[in-house]
Amino acid sequence: MDNIDHRILDLLRLNARSAYGDIGAVVGLSPSAVKRRVDRLVATGVIRSFTIQVDPEVEGQSTEAYVELFCRGTVAPAELKRILQAVPEVIDAGTVTGSADAIVRMRSRDIPSLELALERVRVAPNVDHTRSAIVLSKLVSRGT
Repeated sequence: MDNIDHRILDLLRLNARSAYGDIGAVVGLSPSAVKRRVDRLVATGVIRSFTIQVDPEVEGQSTEAYVELFCRGTVAPAELKRILQAVPEVIDAGTVTGSADAIVRMRSRDIPSLELALERVRVAPNVDHTRSAIVLSKLVSRGT
């Protein structure tokens, strides 16, 4: 990958529906050259997919929280993944360093539904406790 590829990726991150001609005008390439580069980025797995982002409020998912997950003993990441994938309100999760075993991002329609989702996580056999922070306002969003 070179600087032009990185610039193409940046433009596609802003709008995955950008026309190759519009991208080419910014990066100094013809539309066909941009298409070849995008096709190569897809073929090599650099670009994994093209997707849409729907406003969570439109789908009735306006309550968001970050949840620290603390487990009893040692729990394999695959087990945490199995537990968390069973809870539809979990939209993102990862193992982390520090005192928590994982950080989980959850989205629900309201506080009561978030509480029910948290309870489904808490009752999992290896989960000791959680610590939650509800998002009041979004400041920066570059992804989901």
